[in-house]
Amino acid sequence: MKFNARQISIGGLVAAVYLVITITPGISAISYGPLQVRLAEALTVLPYLYPGAIGGLFVGCLLANLFGPVGIEDVILGSLLTLLAAWLTYLMRKTNEPLLAPLPPVVVNAFGVSGYIHIFFGQPYWLVVLYVTLGEFIACYFLGYPLLRFMIKRNKGFN
Repeated sequence: MKFNARQISIGGLVAAVYLVITITPGISAISYGPLQVRLAEALTVLPYLYPGAIGGLFVGCLLANLFGPVGIEDVILGSLLTLLAAWLTYLMRKTNEPLLAPLPPVVVNAFGVSGYIHIFFGQPYWLVVLYVTLGEFIACYFLGYPLLRFMIKRNKGFN
């Protein structure tokens, strides 16, 4: 994993875009809570191509969670879970199968975020797992996977 000026710039851009998408009025209404489709999670496929996106997703999520209703638990735990999911997505590049790139954010957030979100919102854990899985699947596979395919065609390989 090389971190040069280009990768650091990519990380900064990813952080900014993640934050803006998540807190934009209207979109922010579906970005937080047990039943959410955080559209910015589409960006979680980017570590498959760009290692710099790992840090960008962490920072973007951390900043976005500062605006959410859950509080410090979401800021710390949610951001760390995003960091883990981003790193696992980066590792997916070894499979040379882009369809697997969205899988880590879906699984990590489904079980990890649900672990504290269900308490905050007073919902049953497995119901929140179902909600978060559905929201992550929509963001990561219906939005993120097409983004990844576009970026692969555009870049003709890894960077």
